[in-house]
Amino acid sequence: MLVTVTGGTGFVGAHSVAAIVRAGHRVRVLARDPALLAPALAPLEVPPGAVDVAAGDVTDEAAVAAAVRGADAVLHAASVYSFDSRRHAAMRAVNELGTEIVLAAARRAVDGPIVHVSTVAALFPAAGRVIGEDSPVGRPRETYMATKAAAERVARRHQDEGAPVVITYPPALLGPHDPKLGDQVGRVRDVLRGLMPIWPLGGFPIGDVRDTAELHARLFTTPPAGPARRFAPNHYLTTREYLAALREVTGRRLPAVHLPARSMFPIGRLADLAQRVWPWHIPAEYGALYTCACATRVAPDAGTTGIDPRPFAETAGDTVRWLRDAGHLTARQAGSASPAPSPVPVH
Repeated sequence: MLVTVTGGTGFVGAHSVAAIVRAGHRVRVLARDPALLAPALAPLEVPPGAVDVAAGDVTDEAAVAAAVRGADAVLHAASVYSFDSRRHAAMRAVNELGTEIVLAAARRAVDGPIVHVSTVAALFPAAGRVIGEDSPVGRPRETYMATKAAAERVARRHQDEGAPVVITYPPALLGPHDPKLGDQVGRVRDVLRGLMPIWPLGGFPIGDVRDTAELHARLFTTPPAGPARRFAPNHYLTTREYLAALREVTGRRLPAVHLPARSMFPIGRLADLAQRVWPWHIPAEYGALYTCACATRVAPDAGTTGIDPRPFAETAGDTVRWLRDAGHLTARQAGSASPAPSPVPVH
């Protein structure tokens, strides 16, 4: 099977490409900058020649049509995932318009599965205490989450029309080999650099990028019958448990003060305004605070995948060791990063 992948130079996309190739499929990646593909896939041991690249952007209808032509299936993983206020316009273009273009082109070109990579955040704030495959699309008051909710509505419309669209819901993701050092892995780096001494109360679903990639590969090997929604393997962690895991794997104290998330909203709003003119990243973002305030757990039986989530301590340890080995952290900042930390409680 030939699978066209968008977003293949990003964190989820690159790991998914590697997993799809391991499952025995061929891959064609639509990349805005084809030069970024080889560095993204090299650490994941993707054999040379297993992946073709087509130059183009997901907002370019002609480029998308060319990329899906002749393919058997599509994985739409392209997305701007960031709480950085400087990227709001890019989020609206890629997350919303890009999804409209890619899913429409995929329906015209392929007969196999069309997998849209959504996010649990597209379902927040939730009406109940848990989210599942029948949860309504959220109406969040935060730009990244709102653009992903808009993309979710596009994907569900295609499902309602009978298209073979499968929606996956990754949680916040960590793991090694993040080609662009995105929001979540960058946050771990900021914590270990001592840039985040104040944390909101609350929590969020979190998982390992390798588990999400495995889910995507399985969807092309054994496509679900009919429209389907699948939640990637995850744990729900409070922010206290998240920090406890980082303390465990690094052996560092990492002192922190915890405040109610909503009480920190004004700080996040001011930081977002300042970020528009300040050239360096400010590790205090309204979107992250908003997520902790409104995130809920994934129902235990939601979108069964048959993949057990890795222990979060393993994911955290692998992330920290990669950050150290890649030069994003010093050995002192990474601490002990012991190879087999004991697990922290998860819910």
